[in-house]
Amino acid sequence: MSQTSKIELTGQDLTLADLMRIAEGCDAVLGEQGQITVDASRAVVDKIIEENEVVYGVNTGFGNFADVIIPEDKLTQLQYNLIRSHAAGVGAPLDLRACRALMALRANVLAKGFSGIRRANLDALLAALNSGFHPFIPEQGSVGASGDLAPLAHLTLNLMGEGHAMADGRRVPAAGELEKRGLAPITLQAKEGLAFINGTQVMAAVGGIALWEARSLLKHADLIAAMSLEALQGTRQAFYQKIHTARAHQGQLHSADNLWRLLDDSEIMRGHANCGRVQDSYSLRCVPQVHGPARDTLDHVLRVFEIEINSATDNPMVLADEGRLISGGNFHGESLAMAFDFAAIAVAELANIAERRIERLCNPDLSALDAFLVPEGGLNSGFMIAHCTAAALVSENKSLCHPASVDSISTSAAKEDHVSMGTIAARQFRDVVTNVRRVMAIELLGAAQGIHLLKKQPAAALQQPLALVREKVAPWDEDRYMADDIEAAEALLQSGVLIEAAEARCGTLH
Repeated sequence: MSQTSKIELTGQDLTLADLMRIAEGCDAVLGEQGQITVDASRAVVDKIIEENEVVYGVNTGFGNFADVIIPEDKLTQLQYNLIRSHAAGVGAPLDLRACRALMALRANVLAKGFSGIRRANLDALLAALNSGFHPFIPEQGSVGASGDLAPLAHLTLNLMGEGHAMADGRRVPAAGELEKRGLAPITLQAKEGLAFINGTQVMAAVGGIALWEARSLLKHADLIAAMSLEALQGTRQAFYQKIHTARAHQGQLHSADNLWRLLDDSEIMRGHANCGRVQDSYSLRCVPQVHGPARDTLDHVLRVFEIEINSATDNPMVLADEGRLISGGNFHGESLAMAFDFAAIAVAELANIAERRIERLCNPDLSALDAFLVPEGGLNSGFMIAHCTAAALVSENKSLCHPASVDSISTSAAKEDHVSMGTIAARQFRDVVTNVRRVMAIELLGAAQGIHLLKKQPAAALQQPLALVREKVAPWDEDRYMADDIEAAEALLQSGVLIEAAEARCGTLH
């Protein structure tokens, strides 16, 4: 991750890490090369207008109206009409982080110099981003080709000083929010409305944040599984290195190594060295074989994502070196749609196997622990319904993991007859990640309670993470309000402090 105070957008080298810095409040600036390419691109558009050449999106209608020629005196009105008519989204507004991410992504794409926008409008977009302006962008309405038209139109409408922006969780007039920040509304000339809305930046923003959060769960998944294995008095022998080098998937190797180190020097494990149990259940023994593929999948998705966010996705594309515009289809979101569908499936599996471990922790027939992890069962219900909550979230994920990318629907009078549904894939992925984190929070509490009931020392690397859990959540000696405890455990996962504590003892985890 860059340590500079501002992220320079070049259209070439933006990373997910730097995008998250912007999403969380860092400023973004246009690089020097971007200024040159943007100006060169705009010069091509101006020349086409001057020579009365007919080019889609510059002096024609859009979509099925591509054959309608627009007279020169109405080219500006054409762009305003485009934005106003396309701002037709519905649903809950995107939060500030997602809006900041998509504004940065759109600016990064415009900086590549394939869009024909004037630099003044790109500067205005960045000024709005850096001022903390929060556009009102409904999250529903994009089919993922020609890009994220509806949500990006809402962004552009806000920059024009029309429609609503967000302030303190409320919708307010966009014009007033711009004025409050000393920003003037943008004006649109030929091609500029289209330059703002053709692309995959909304799906990339939503899915990118989800990807960042999903990747942060990978170490936690191994850490919490190690805690559950201790509570269930399992063995770490299944994580012995030679077993995994015989298969050699990198994610599996990394997960197995994490577990081996996390479980070193355990009083619990020493205490049942000769207990006669030959093999643990799959949800314990096969953790690397499940967590590992999730790791490998998210690595693949990251590569696809970082290619996409540094790609030109406009239409028509301005080829400044050739002095012309050509219509194409780079706005189509299939690459991200498939990647986010795959990512959702991979992350959901972390919760699937975690829920099975929660069942084993709660079920006295499958462990040596008190039923539902609480003394005086019957009087107390313990983790009975916490497990039900985990089961509900896992089941919900099965619906959310239905791949959006296999769907399509014809739009714009069959001109746009195959679409990606990439923004739906991104939103589903986001929701899966949230559900998985909450299942993991429940497993964390269950594993901590199981170790508490055993009254033995777990592995050295687990002791400080467990102490941090106990600072927020007391042991369950009798029933109490459960929801706050789950929320506190989820906050611990989001903070990253458990991983820091474990790594201080066993070294950096993969």
